[in-house]
Amino acid sequence: MGVGASDPHTGSWPARLAARLPAGTEYLNLGVSGSIASQAAREQLPAAFAARPQLVTIWLAVNDLNANISAADYATALRSVVAPLVSGTTARIFVGDVPDLRSVPAYAGTDQTALLARIAAYNAAIAALAATFAERVTVVDLFTGSGPLVSTITVSADGFHPSDAGYALIADRFAAAIAGAGIVVR
Repeated sequence: MGVGASDPHTGSWPARLAARLPAGTEYLNLGVSGSIASQAAREQLPAAFAARPQLVTIWLAVNDLNANISAADYATALRSVVAPLVSGTTARIFVGDVPDLRSVPAYAGTDQTALLARIAAYNAAIAALAATFAERVTVVDLFTGSGPLVSTITVSADGFHPSDAGYALIADRFAAAIAGAGIVVR
């Protein structure tokens, strides 16, 4: 995690978010760079259960989109991560959706209309899943207003991963959603 940050261990969005949680909060980042939702269900979910979390943040979407996984298959895979967390823990769960990737340099040669349609389909799948578990699952809106924010300042030199500024923006969006749910953040 944190690929593209000047310090991947402290500059990733989960590390930045963890720094805003109340003092004494135990933080565990189970994210694996490049992971897709089905892989997270198999490889990361068991450790999440073992941690007995009270708060879970999930941002599994862009790698699935890049792997050309259909929105329907993605929805099934994401559900295989979220549903067990809802039934097997007491955690509040915050799931990030897909930002507007059209101005990210890595997508410059992509059909922009088709890309936006795929993003919309993924975000609809995320919203539908969250609605199924509305009392415990909140969508973190990374899409709204993200188009103008996705620039050379918020994208690292590789043209794909967030920069320090990009990770800060993602952490801010997660923190705002968490605070909006009544959970204390700094």
